[in-house]
Amino acid sequence: LCSLLLKPKTGHVHKDGIIIRSMKWLLKNTWLRLALNYPVAVMAIGAILLAGAASLYPTMGKDFLPSFNEETALVALTAAPGTSLEQMNEISDVADKLLLAIPEVRTVGRRIGRAERGDHVVPVSTVEFDIDFKTGGRPRSEIFENIRTTMRTIPGTFSVLSGPLADRIGHMLSGVSAKVAIKVFGPDLDEIRRIGEQIQAIAQTIPGFGDARIEQQAPIPQLRIEIDRDKALSYGVTPGSLNEQLSSLIGGERLAELYEEQRSIDLVIRLPLEWRESPERLKNLYIDTESGLSIPLSFVAEVREARGPNVIQRENMMRRFVVSINPTERDLASLAARLQSETSENVSLPNGYFVSFEGEFQAQQDATKRIALLSIAVLLVIAFLLYNYFSSPVFAIQILCDIPLALIGGIAFTWIMINNISIATLVGFIAVAGIAARNSVMLISHYLHLMRHEGESFSQSMVMRGTLERLAPVLMTALSAGIALIPLVLSADAPGKEILHPVAVVIVGGLITSTALGLGITPAVFYAFGKKAAEKAVKNKAAASS
Repeated sequence: LCSLLLKPKTGHVHKDGIIIRSMKWLLKNTWLRLALNYPVAVMAIGAILLAGAASLYPTMGKDFLPSFNEETALVALTAAPGTSLEQMNEISDVADKLLLAIPEVRTVGRRIGRAERGDHVVPVSTVEFDIDFKTGGRPRSEIFENIRTTMRTIPGTFSVLSGPLADRIGHMLSGVSAKVAIKVFGPDLDEIRRIGEQIQAIAQTIPGFGDARIEQQAPIPQLRIEIDRDKALSYGVTPGSLNEQLSSLIGGERLAELYEEQRSIDLVIRLPLEWRESPERLKNLYIDTESGLSIPLSFVAEVREARGPNVIQRENMMRRFVVSINPTERDLASLAARLQSETSENVSLPNGYFVSFEGEFQAQQDATKRIALLSIAVLLVIAFLLYNYFSSPVFAIQILCDIPLALIGGIAFTWIMINNISIATLVGFIAVAGIAARNSVMLISHYLHLMRHEGESFSQSMVMRGTLERLAPVLMTALSAGIALIPLVLSADAPGKEILHPVAVVIVGGLITSTALGLGITPAVFYAFGKKAAEKAVKNKAAASS
C-alpha cells in the first residue's frame, strides 16, 4: 500500500485552467510579442510614460501629512491681551450661541486659557472651542467655511479653525498651534514685532494664508521698581536681597500649610492689595539692610507706573516673535516656499535679526530629504545583494531600472485620486518599489534557470516561455496585495484612514503599471541586452558546479 501511495505518477501533464490559458494567450500574442520583436520601441513607450508621470509630480501639492478627517473641530478665539476672565466668559457665551446656530453643529465645549505648568501655556485672553457635528448635512468644507465666517463677526477677536489632532501636531513640531510658524528672532521687541507684522501682511496676500496672525503682544500697565545700585551699595543693600524682600511682600511667600478635613490650604503672607497697587505707598515701604537698619524703598529704588509688553517669549535664549498660519488650502510646501521667497525679497533684516520657517513645512522638507537619502542607501544595498546573487552587474542594473515602472502608476493614480504628495505617499512609493523589483527577480532568475537546467539556449522562444511560466506567480503577488488594499483606496473620506489611504493609492497604482509594463519591458530589456551576461552566468555556474 505504501509503495502504491509513494509511486510517482507518470505521463500526467499539468494543464492550466481556462483563465490562465486565456491570459497567457493574450499576453503571448499582444504585449509580449511586440516586446520581443520591437524591444527598443517598447522601452521607448516605458520611457515616455515615465516622463509623463514625472511631469505630474511638480503639479501636485506637497504636504507633511494628509489632511485629517476629524469628527470634531477646534476653534481658537483670541481677544486683546489683558482681557479679563469675566470678559472672556461673556465673549465665549456669544460665540457659543453663534456656533450652535449652525445647523450641523451638535455640541460646543470650551476652555479658557491653559495651565501655566502645561506643555503649552495659553492666557485667559484665548478660548478654545471643541465642536462636535451631527451626521449628514453639508460637506465638511462648507461647514468649516461657515464657522470661519461666523467667528469673524465677533468684534475685537481673531479666530483660527483646525482639528484637535492637527493642533497637537503643530505644538509638537514648532511649539506653536499652527501648521506654519514664522519665528522672528532679535534683541529688540519693537523691531521683531515690526518684522513680524510685515511678514503677516505679505502672507495675507497669498491665497490660503489669509488667516495669518501675529503673536498677541501688547503694552500693558506695569508697576516698575528699578534699583539704583550705587545708592543701594551706600546703604548696604544688595539687589538680590532687595528682590527677595519685594518678591515676598508683593508676590507673596508661602509660610505654612493648613489642613481642613481633606483639604490643604497654603498660608501666604504679602502686602494688602491697596499697598501692592500704589506706587506712593511702596515708596514709603521700609526695607531691611544688612546693617540692621530699615530705610524707605525710595532711598534705593525708583517706583513708578509704566507700560511694558504683556509677555516676552524666548527660544534658545533669544527673544522671539511668531507669525502663525493655518492654511485654508492644500499644497502647504508651495505656499510656504512662496512666502519664504517673498519675505526674503521684501523684508530687510537688521544685523542680529533672523527669521526661521518652522512647523509642518519644515518637517515636510526634512522628512523628504531623509527619505531620499535612506532610499538611495537601500538601493545601493539592494544592488549589492543582486550582484552577489546573479554574479553580474547587468542584471542588477536592469532590476533597479525596472523599479520606475511602479512609480509610473503610483504617481498617476495619486494625481487622479488625491493630487497631493505627503509622507504617506512617499512610504507607498518605497513599498511598491520592492514589489516591482521582486517581479523582475522572478522573471530573470527563471530565464537563467531554463538555460542552466532545462537545456534552453538564449533565444526569443526561451524568453517567451520563461515569461509565460512566471505569469501566474507575478499576477498572484500583484492581485493578493492589490485586492487587500482596495477597501483603503475607496475609504478616502473615512476618519482614521487618512494615512493609509495615500499609501494604498500609491501601491495599487504601482502594482498595475509594474505588472502590466514589467511583463513586456523586462523580457524586452533582457532579450536586447542580456545575452552575453546570461551566457556568462550559465558558464560560471556550470564551472562552479563541476
